[in-house]
Amino acid sequence: MSTKRQNVFLVLAGVVVGLSLSIGQGVFAERDATPVAGLPVEELRTFSDVFGRIKNDYVEDVEDSELLENAIRGMLSGLDPHSAYLDREQFKELQVGTSGEFGGLGIEVGMEDGFVKVIAPIDDTPAQRAGIQAGDLIIRLDDTPVKGMTLNDAVKIMRGKPGTVLKLTVVREGVDQPLKINVKRAIIKVRSVKHRILEDGFGYVRISQFQSKTAENMVDAIEKLKKEAGGTLKGLVLDLRNNPGGVLNGAVAVSDAFLKKGLIVYTEGRVNDSKLRFNATPDDVLNTAPLIVLVNQGSASASEIVSGALQDHKRAIIVGTPTFGKGSVQTILPLSNGTAVKLTTARYYTPSGRSIQAEGIKPDITLDPLQVSTIERTFEPVKEADLSGHLSNGNGHKPKKSSDKGKDKDKQEKSLAQRDYQLYEALNLLKGLAIQREQMQ
Repeated sequence: MSTKRQNVFLVLAGVVVGLSLSIGQGVFAERDATPVAGLPVEELRTFSDVFGRIKNDYVEDVEDSELLENAIRGMLSGLDPHSAYLDREQFKELQVGTSGEFGGLGIEVGMEDGFVKVIAPIDDTPAQRAGIQAGDLIIRLDDTPVKGMTLNDAVKIMRGKPGTVLKLTVVREGVDQPLKINVKRAIIKVRSVKHRILEDGFGYVRISQFQSKTAENMVDAIEKLKKEAGGTLKGLVLDLRNNPGGVLNGAVAVSDAFLKKGLIVYTEGRVNDSKLRFNATPDDVLNTAPLIVLVNQGSASASEIVSGALQDHKRAIIVGTPTFGKGSVQTILPLSNGTAVKLTTARYYTPSGRSIQAEGIKPDITLDPLQVSTIERTFEPVKEADLSGHLSNGNGHKPKKSSDKGKDKDKQEKSLAQRDYQLYEALNLLKGLAIQREQMQ
């Protein structure tokens, strides 16, 4: 086992790089909460006055515990879209969600303008199969309007017994009318890494979400691709489209697998625990073979760490559309009563010092997703080899007629272009880089 193979998984845990509490998998770090000195007396007096007014004058009697919990929720939700108060049930659900198997729809979500925004559907889940797309705004859950709900309330409705159906009313950019999409809940089993050979010598690895073993699974996948390719790969496409993030150590380890040295990512916050730096270890699992990374608006958080690191080190060409732009770090702070606070504690930066927060990663080559179709030929074009009595080429090889040349291969290439135009173009770019690399050796 190579040094990289041994070190690629030895990364420091303890920082969250995830999205808002999601119907997908949440990953968190715990840190003890510490007392805060210097409480604002005047503001607390105002709070006390409001509390008293509600207790005395509100139309219905309200428990003290409910009022205080609501005050805490409001205090945290007013900070940013990712900070939140987790009651006992929500804290337990978050812990269960990190196991990699859970019930729900299979989407990562956040809040935007009071509605639930789909960050990305998770691969091979009910949401993806039903046609939910990154960027969709969910405005109704069954017949219940989302406006006015907290994200936690919406998530609670979307979770449910496997096999039951939830009707989502969705607003989608470019579509005039809201869409009504039925999604059947299921036990979600997230398969983090998939792989296949695209063409002779060119590999494809898809990472749908960053988990603790994602880097290990990715390296195993690349080793299998190498064997299929006869020992080495000419190049690799790393697909991070609609990957909403996950654990920081997974992103660091995946980046490290392709980098031989240098800074991968660093975080900056107000407390010392939030100031971390991660550096690459020697060896490159591809042995410097060309690398293309595919991203889109559903690529967020940990995906942006990988894209930013490989882009800054000029190790990969980033292709696709600008990423989501979540460059903040959340930490789970358990409280003494069994609840917890999910608090934004830091921003993370690429090796060159770029903050991705609200900016995202801009691809080196912008390529929008397109749908293409083949032009059906009524007849094959006539070439020299088709002419009667044509002159031989002098190399001792019999020229093939145009009607005999690799129809199956041509059909396969067109099929990839129709299924996934961005991947088709990424493969073409990868071929060009591989040719250039061979010519320079």
